[in-house]
Amino acid sequence: MTAVEQRPAPSAEPPARRPNRAWALLRNSWRQLTSMRTALVLLFLLAIAAIPGSVLPQRAVSPEKVTAYYAAHPDLAPTVERIGGFAVYASPWFAAIYLLLFTSLVGCVFPRLMDHFRALKSVPPDAPRRLERLPQHASPHERADDPADAAKAAAEALRAQRFRTRVREHGDGSWTVSAEKGYLKETGNLFFHFALLTVLVGVGFGHWYGWHGNRILVEGTDQGFCNSVTQYDESSLGPRIDAADLPFFCLRLTDFAASYQPSGQPKSFDADVELQTAQDGAWRPEHFTVNDPLRLSQANVYLLGHGYAVELRYTDRYGVQQTKVVPFLPKDGLFTSEGVASFPDVNIDPKTNKRDVNLQVGFEGVFLPTVDPNGGAASVFPAENDPVLFLTAYRGDLGVEVGNPGSVYALDQGQLANGELKKVSGDRPQRLQPGQSWTQDDGTKVEFLGTRPFVTVSVRSDPSSIYVLGGAVVGLIGLMLSLSGHRRRMWFRISPREGSGSLVEAGGLPRTDYPGFGDEFGQVVGAARGPDGGTP
Repeated sequence: MTAVEQRPAPSAEPPARRPNRAWALLRNSWRQLTSMRTALVLLFLLAIAAIPGSVLPQRAVSPEKVTAYYAAHPDLAPTVERIGGFAVYASPWFAAIYLLLFTSLVGCVFPRLMDHFRALKSVPPDAPRRLERLPQHASPHERADDPADAAKAAAEALRAQRFRTRVREHGDGSWTVSAEKGYLKETGNLFFHFALLTVLVGVGFGHWYGWHGNRILVEGTDQGFCNSVTQYDESSLGPRIDAADLPFFCLRLTDFAASYQPSGQPKSFDADVELQTAQDGAWRPEHFTVNDPLRLSQANVYLLGHGYAVELRYTDRYGVQQTKVVPFLPKDGLFTSEGVASFPDVNIDPKTNKRDVNLQVGFEGVFLPTVDPNGGAASVFPAENDPVLFLTAYRGDLGVEVGNPGSVYALDQGQLANGELKKVSGDRPQRLQPGQSWTQDDGTKVEFLGTRPFVTVSVRSDPSSIYVLGGAVVGLIGLMLSLSGHRRRMWFRISPREGSGSLVEAGGLPRTDYPGFGDEFGQVVGAARGPDGGTP
């Protein structure tokens, strides 16, 4: 009876694990995000996204220009507002590009930094077997000394050119010398990218802990201002800054001088102010210009613009006089300016001490520093060579007690539309020169006393500006290192010659495009062969 061999049943193989698609998607997305190509694309997108911030007026810098844009483009301005065109650098889409670029740089730079450290700690690789296949090659030449001395001479020639060098002895009596150079290129690349990270972080912290405010100052008035949110015409505080954190100082404008070229182009702007830096402290004079801001301990004061403030004196029906100095905002480069002067507290009966809102007075005006002799409606020169003021008078309820928000540079259009405020000056505005007056139909009088210059100053605090500047400087240094550095390697193989002496063969490999590598290779090989150049 034949025994039948019983073979064990084959073991069932475990089923193959299905890959986690979500994990694979996240991994591939991270690799794509942290690639250098993606970082360059995001940097390009960030530059494109910043263009609207230079083309469109920004509310954080010049709110009056935003108001003018609304007046010039009433249909387009609301759409621009919805997409963040007047606050580009605080818009969600700009922040998304910013954060993606930051993440991409972090994920790209840190692995490269570790690889660079490992490369710096590693020794140059040994010489390849076939040196004649390298882009640069020197055929074997004879030297009279033994291979050890020849290897030493080759190593000294390479070190003289600042190559990292490694000498190796092999069992067959031959020697190899390996050398490489040009790690400054990758060091410069890393410097540049870390500097870019520093700039991005600095800009972010500057937004968090910085603040700014804009204010109009009129020359020769006591209407200076102190560094308080309530005293700014427009202000913005970082998310980590409270109004109580603002440092104390006060400013008032004592003199402003502007000069122009004969063509009307601006030549110079100089502002003189008085500064107080402590409560009840002394006022000290200071001077600053457009390109030389007033630098304080925790903030800088910049000169943004200037114009003319019209001084009007109104005499009501009871003989009571009120004088106002009203800044008129320029609407072109030749300072054709528009403004509004409101007198809500006039025509109060001295017997009853009651005010009739229907007797409030407002004036819309256009000021021309130099009137066009041909009768044009715009100024022909920015300086006050022949100043003229055109006024249109309105009487009625100005709407100041209604509580609706409005601009101090325009009358309430709602009051005009519903007839609460009516024009009383006829069809043509009244032309006034400095010193002239205009008596209206009810016996009241308005006098044009003249103008005073005003300036728009921007007070800004950015605690991270020094870090952003440092990052920019380091980035420039890194860029120069990256452009000037070239990775390359050289090898020497020294073999013993029959009898005595040695044979020296060399090869070189540039890791990047380097037109001067051939000459450098020739110099090193010539120095390694000795004064007589060796014998081929």
